[in-house]
Amino acid sequence: MPTVMVFAPVPQLTVTIEQQPGDRPELHVHPGGQGVWQARMCAGLGASVTLCAAVGGEIGAVAAALMNNENMTVRAVQRQSGTGWYVHDRRDGSRDTVAEFAGDPLGRHDLDELYSTTLAEGLRADISILSGPAAPEVVPAEVYRRLAADLGTHGRTVVADLSGDHLTSVLDGGVAFLKISHEELIDAGRAADDSDEALVAAARGLHEDGAGSVLISRADRPGIALLDGEALLVDLPALQVVEHRGAGDSMTAGAATVLAGGGDLKEAVRTGAAAGALNVTRHGLGTGRHDAIVELADRVRLTPVLAG
Repeated sequence: MPTVMVFAPVPQLTVTIEQQPGDRPELHVHPGGQGVWQARMCAGLGASVTLCAAVGGEIGAVAAALMNNENMTVRAVQRQSGTGWYVHDRRDGSRDTVAEFAGDPLGRHDLDELYSTTLAEGLRADISILSGPAAPEVVPAEVYRRLAADLGTHGRTVVADLSGDHLTSVLDGGVAFLKISHEELIDAGRAADDSDEALVAAARGLHEDGAGSVLISRADRPGIALLDGEALLVDLPALQVVEHRGAGDSMTAGAATVLAGGGDLKEAVRTGAAAGALNVTRHGLGTGRHDAIVELADRVRLTPVLAG
C-alpha cells in the first residue's frame, strides 16, 4: 500500500447549511481545508495517509475529533491559539459566506513541534504533499522551503500545491511535482494569459525555478503538463458540475497517490485529472469512488502541445 504524508498546517472546521426538499434545512459539519481534502482523496484511492496538522481551542478539538473519524492517521500538534473555521449557506444553490476565520498565525513553539512531527512522518512516507493555509499570513512561507529541502535531501519525493510566496519558497527548496492553477500563475505574473503558449512558458519557468514536473489546471479547458521536458495537453473528461471547489485538490491527490505507488508521470497526471473531474460531480470535497476514477483515467487524453 502506498504511503502519503500530507502537511496540512492549519485545517479548518467547515459548517455548511443546505436545503433539502420540503423546506427542511440540513447542516453539515466536517474538517476541511486544502490538506484535509487532499488527504481524503488519497485515502479514497487506496493510500495509507498520515495528516500532520496543528489544532487549538474548542474549534480545534472538534476538528481533530472529526479528522480522527476519517480514513487516515492524524498527527495533531496542540497549538496555543485557535483553529480556523467557516460557515457557508448554500440553501439558494449558491455558496454564501456567513462568517469565516482563517485561523491565528502559528507561533514559534507551535511551528517547531509541527515541523518536527511533519519531517518525521515525511521521512517515513513514499510521498509528501505540502498543502497551503486558508490565508498566507497563518504559516510563514519559509517553512515550505525548509520542508521541501530537508525531505529532498533525504531522498523523499515532495508534491506541492501552493501559490504566492509559499510557491516561491517551496521552489527554492525543490519539489518533484507541482500542481498549480492557471489563475494562480496569472495572478503571480508568471503567465500573461491562459493560452497554451503562455502556460507552457510558465511551466518551463517553474521547472527552471525548482519544480521537477508541473501540472497546470485550467478550469473547463484542457490542462497543461510538463513531464520530463515534454509539454502536454491534458484533456479532462467532460462531466456535469455540482461543486467546482476542490477539483484542484483532488487532482493533486490523485497524482500524488499514483506516484507514491510507483506509477509513472503520465499515469499520475491521468489519474489526477480524473479525480478532479469526478470531484466536481459531488457535494463532498476531496471525495470520489476509486472505481469511477480508474474508469475516467482511461479516458483522459495526453497530447503534445503544438508549437504556436
